[in-house]
Amino acid sequence: MADEPEEMTENTQGAGAGGEGAAGWGDDADAQSERILNQDEIDSLLGFDLSEEEGGERTGIRAIINSALVSYERLPMLEIVFDRLVRLMTTSLRNFTSDNVEVSLDNISSIRFGDYLNSIPLPAILSVFRAEELNNYGLLTVDSNLIYSIVDVLLGGRRGTAAMRIEGRPYTTIESSMIRRMVEVILADAELAFAPVSSVRFAVDRLETNPRFAVISRHANAAILVKLRIDMEDRGGSVELLLPYATIEPIRDVLLQMFMGEKFGRDPIWEGHLATEIGQAEIAVDAVLYEAKLPLKRMLELNVGDTLELDIGPDAPVTMRCGEVALTEGRMGRVGDRVAVRVIRPLRKPKTTFAMFETAGERSGRMEPS
Repeated sequence: MADEPEEMTENTQGAGAGGEGAAGWGDDADAQSERILNQDEIDSLLGFDLSEEEGGERTGIRAIINSALVSYERLPMLEIVFDRLVRLMTTSLRNFTSDNVEVSLDNISSIRFGDYLNSIPLPAILSVFRAEELNNYGLLTVDSNLIYSIVDVLLGGRRGTAAMRIEGRPYTTIESSMIRRMVEVILADAELAFAPVSSVRFAVDRLETNPRFAVISRHANAAILVKLRIDMEDRGGSVELLLPYATIEPIRDVLLQMFMGEKFGRDPIWEGHLATEIGQAEIAVDAVLYEAKLPLKRMLELNVGDTLELDIGPDAPVTMRCGEVALTEGRMGRVGDRVAVRVIRPLRKPKTTFAMFETAGERSGRMEPS
């Protein structure tokens, strides 16, 4: 009996120690709940992960903000247009620089106009051009590396040497004139690239070196950004073509096509082909001399040798039919040893007036009888 109180005392003390441990665990939980997030966790939460590639999928709050942007992938024809632009630029810039030029398409992405202006690396030349048929503007940005490379190539710089880059000074008139000529070459290729989709002319409006003076749209408006890489052996740089969605809105229906020449409505090419095939088709035409309705009882009473009288005269017209459709009328006659029908009335036009039937009617009207 003397040992039992001692054991109870030890258990009570152990319970007290456990209570203190539980209280300490609660303090640790409060401390963890009040823990401050580090910068990486904040960036991941907001979706501003600098390690992501531009144009990659965004997460967090930024994904919600950018959900209003229209992805260029919803306009499949744009990628075909820009691929065509790359091929045209490769040939044109080779003729322009008399050097081995390689043009590659780096990226096509959707971006807000204000974000793009803030991301332009300076110094650079920004060319504002006007899409006359679309009644809006676009922006073409040439970075400094390409500017000095083009100037070096056009002025006879040696191959294998990097272009000299002078910081802290504005671009000279000669450099601006050369870049303007290159921009005109690129825009001419862009016109040819858009030609299968829509006829549009791009005209250079002005050259700017300050992004604040190159504002062509509201900062919150969405735009398509195309990054092109131009390499001339060990020299080169990048060109960025920006088209606001307001610029391409007039041709949006055409850009929604999955392939060139896609048609969702009336197709004149198919109509012409169908009209040609119908014109060459062979049909059976019946010449009906007389037609009457007789009761079945009368038909069952007919015997061999009975005569049916035709209630027509010798000069009565003959009806020409194709199936159940009456085409025209004619008169019975003879040509040589064969019975013939001479057409005396024009063909009856169908009630349905399709373009192919109208075209076929005009062709048949112009044909002379043989």
